[in-house]
Amino acid sequence: MRTLLRLQDLDLQIEACKARELEIPMQKGKFEVQRRRLADELKHREEVCQRLQIEQRECESEVSQKQALIEKYDQQLFAIKKNEEYQALLHEIDALKKQIATHEERELALLVELDDVKARLDEDRQRIDVELKEIDRQCAEIDAELSEAVKHRKMMEEQRKPLAAQVDGDLLGRYKRIRQSKKTGPAVVALRGEICTGCNMSVLAQIVNEVLAGKVHACPTCGRLLYEKSNFEDADGANGGAFVQGGASR
Repeated sequence: MRTLLRLQDLDLQIEACKARELEIPMQKGKFEVQRRRLADELKHREEVCQRLQIEQRECESEVSQKQALIEKYDQQLFAIKKNEEYQALLHEIDALKKQIATHEERELALLVELDDVKARLDEDRQRIDVELKEIDRQCAEIDAELSEAVKHRKMMEEQRKPLAAQVDGDLLGRYKRIRQSKKTGPAVVALRGEICTGCNMSVLAQIVNEVLAGKVHACPTCGRLLYEKSNFEDADGANGGAFVQGGASR
């Protein structure tokens, strides 16, 4: 039983490590949310900049097209004989010039706004780059923590093999079956008077006496193996290894 308790202590540590290995990667979830937020923020800033650039190029194109049209109309003026047609074409040229002035005014405003947006975009890129590097650093720490946890668990699993080989085969079999049925927590629990510390239910006095005498018994209620802690206390007061008291739910 002493060796089984040492084995159980190791198994519970391995169990805790496995739970930790599942928990550690979940810490990266919040960083993925931050990555997406920063990516969306940068994409929005870039889209604003692109829209301004497109509109500025459209204004520039409109000005070029209308200037080309004015040049064409200027050439046509020389061939017109009728005054009404001449005046109509002059009116059309004047309207095009007003449109050009409007487009040039808008283009100038866009260029000023674009300079400001580009400056803020550069600042945002630098800030986001710093934030992403910090996220990468913290994720790397999490990966290192996970790697260390896996390494520690594998080391304990190697320690477990020779320890399990020292336990009586029948006793080990019962222990394994209880561990499989309970999924988590100890399979071997201490008595507290006449109480099973695994389920906090009373145990028959006869069973208690036999456990005190060193016989292996299972709790009639929860099925966990029972032991009397005082039977395994060393002379120095230690429990022959870090024995785990009960406390698991029924």
